[in-house]
Amino acid sequence: MSTSSSVAIDDRKRPMTSEEKRVILASSAGTIFEWYDFYLYGSLAAIIGAQFFSSFPEATRNVFALLAFAAGFLVRPFGALFFGRLGDMIGRKQTFLMTILIMGLSTFVVGLLPGYNTIGWAAPIILIALRMLQGLALGGEYGGAVVYVAEHAPANRRGFFTSWIQTTATLGLLLSLMVILVVRTTVGEKEFAEWGWRIPFLLSIFLLAVSVWIRLQMEESPAFKKMKEEGTNSKAPIAEAFGT
Repeated sequence: MSTSSSVAIDDRKRPMTSEEKRVILASSAGTIFEWYDFYLYGSLAAIIGAQFFSSFPEATRNVFALLAFAAGFLVRPFGALFFGRLGDMIGRKQTFLMTILIMGLSTFVVGLLPGYNTIGWAAPIILIALRMLQGLALGGEYGGAVVYVAEHAPANRRGFFTSWIQTTATLGLLLSLMVILVVRTTVGEKEFAEWGWRIPFLLSIFLLAVSVWIRLQMEESPAFKKMKEEGTNSKAPIAEAFGT
């Protein structure tokens, strides 16, 4: 058996180091919080439709509310391209901080945004703009988290390490549903429909603070550090990815 094969087998058998666990935990936690922010809107689409598209019949405003939700998904690929390029140029850590700030602040502002009856058509326009910002941030966050974890993982365990990131969407959805359930039960159905729906969005500011603190503790990935030291980091990532 070759030396490289022996090392590969040893890597698969050995437990994770504390540093590897910290990297996975930090990346997964931040991504869970972003999915929480993203899915809050989908879970409350009917109530949000009544708040921001109240000039239309119920069926129509529900459709518009879901279209606004879809807008976040439509821009995700552009977020992946933009923040992926940025991550290749300035580093994973800085990009991580940008995506979490955009997502968290956009979600918090949704909780403060006046409805259609207060500011008219500006309300749904701003809402859709915020949804698109969330989609851009999530597009950059998800791919960035996978790359960051992969660059910390042993070559023969990258699939296993990055698989932890794949659970984040489900956990983020579960967290959002739990918060909605608790708030809804506490304030009552009528109050929740009128103003209580804003509370889960406003609570995201605390998740944002935790996420930023976690990410500030993270180190740049060793692969990016090496590329930067050697001057081999990409200058035109998109052109190189699609043109080479």
